Amino acid sequence: MIGIAAPIKPARPTLWGLTPAQLHDHYWAAKGVHVVRQGQMEEVEPDAEQYLLMDSRTLAMFRLRSLVDLLSWVRPEVLYVRLSNHHQTSYREAVVADGANQFVRFQRIYNTFDSRCARLVLTRSHELAKIWRAAPNMREAWKQIRQAGRYGTREVASVRGRAYDDTDDESVAVFVRDLIRTWERPEATISGIHRPRGNAWTHDDAQVDHDVRFIGSVWVGAGRKLSGEKSVVGPSVLWDDPASRPSPRRVAWDEIEPIQPPEIRPVRLRRSSSFYNLTKRAFDICFSAIVLLLTGPLFPLIMLAIWLEDGRPFFFSHSRETIGGKEFGCIKFRSMRKDADAIKQQLRLQNQADGPQFFIDHDPRITRVGRLLRKLNLDELPQFVNVLLGQMSVVGPRPSPRKENQFCPPWREARLSVRPGITGLWQVMRTRQAGLDFQEWIRFDIQYVENVSWRLDLSIIWKTFAVLIRGVTQR
Repeated sequence: MIGIAAPIKPARPTLWGLTPAQLHDHYWAAKGVHVVRQGQMEEVEPDAEQYLLMDSRTLAMFRLRSLVDLLSWVRPEVLYVRLSNHHQTSYREAVVADGANQFVRFQRIYNTFDSRCARLVLTRSHELAKIWRAAPNMREAWKQIRQAGRYGTREVASVRGRAYDDTDDESVAVFVRDLIRTWERPEATISGIHRPRGNAWTHDDAQVDHDVRFIGSVWVGAGRKLSGEKSVVGPSVLWDDPASRPSPRRVAWDEIEPIQPPEIRPVRLRRSSSFYNLTKRAFDICFSAIVLLLTGPLFPLIMLAIWLEDGRPFFFSHSRETIGGKEFGCIKFRSMRKDADAIKQQLRLQNQADGPQFFIDHDPRITRVGRLLRKLNLDELPQFVNVLLGQMSVVGPRPSPRKENQFCPPWREARLSVRPGITGLWQVMRTRQAGLDFQEWIRFDIQYVENVSWRLDLSIIWKTFAVLIRGVTQR
């Protein structure tokens, strides 16, 4: 079994006719983002959906999803991005050998490029991208961007990711390895390649025998030959044969399918009558009191189970916003480990949610008791105390914290015009389609506040019981 290393030579090699920096730019082009560098030769593409402004030596990889949500809902003209990775260091260790090639010592080499905190700019403005490109130096580029964007909305976001130095061979080798692991469909913006099998991508001019076995992600350049019964272990790259190096091709921006942002329209709030408000509050008090009386005997048993597995506390309170933006402590039975917040920071890159929420399948923070409580929806029983206190209602939008509500001002004002609910339209109508959950959350919350009525509330309660019964029987 052999593994093909990614050789980085003084004369920078190419893959499929592209340098590492061009591979980087094609990767972002597949996401509808045109990378614009200060002082670059090529013109700024007018058909790009977003522009990522950076200096000439930086390569960057990070998850774009949360920033796209911010750009779609808040719509800033300039989004300053702070790319941070505390696991990276600003130095590397090198081995020092004597004339006989014998080990002498390790030497710490510091780089002027600090990969731990790169600064980038995301914008939709073609004009700002051209200003950045034409600036004579980086200091002037930042100065002109700040001056040009001062009359528009500006936001600052910090995201976890990795920055690489295009002038350092070792950093470029790490970038190519990470790119191979991350980019599953390079044919989106790179022509003349195909996937023979597995996660391998090869140039059309490469010769790969059927006996060659690929393990992991492998990219094979033009003019290369792989024959015999060999196993190529990825992530790895076999660069272009210099004698067969193809000519690089520009990105066909007009063929890239644009990302459709969520539709934003004015919210038409329905003014509820005094009769509705009074009877709904009476219903909330009676309904929550009955639920707490019926489920009260379960509380000591649930608390005992939590204590036996992970000790105290039994309850978890998290700050949420209710009607008018007033904050309150939303109470639940604790279903996660006590160090869940610390673990969450380590899992952020695995987030599968399409909006500001955090969700991953098989979340390791959830305890065994917590998993059972969530399956049976028992973890939310203490929220009926919030209903009795008037902080929540039985039916309403899902309670959310202040930082989530800031993503869409019209949505925030709409959902905070009523009390949040234990159940709601989103909970019973969501489709759970990948990439649409946050957009559905906004759509159903707005639909509820625009059509609030007793008929809608009773319909949601009925559907909630149906969902609960169906979930229990299927499990």
